[in-house]
Amino acid sequence: MIFFNWIAENQQIIYIVILMIFVGIEVIGHVPGVLHTPLMSGANAIHGVVVIGAIIVTGRAATDNYLALILGFLAVVVGTLNVVGGFVVTDRMLEMFRRRKSNL
Repeated sequence: MIFFNWIAENQQIIYIVILMIFVGIEVIGHVPGVLHTPLMSGANAIHGVVVIGAIIVTGRAATDNYLALILGFLAVVVGTLNVVGGFVVTDRMLEMFRRRKSNL
């Protein structure tokens, strides 16, 4: 019962999130392959901000609120993995455009 009340109270926000998902899929789906590398670099910068936010929120959590501390720690770890993985993928994509030295 509480779940349905929460949905009724946040119905507009739920609609906005669903709309954002569809718009994001359409925008990313129509991007040419050449632009994926700059987009990934921008996304990595945004994820860096997310990691900083997770660190700040975790630092302000009460010391006896274990759920908040665990979720904050997981947010920092997963966000960091996402940033590092994004930069690794971006570096590999840029490697495809570099000219190889010939042995002639």
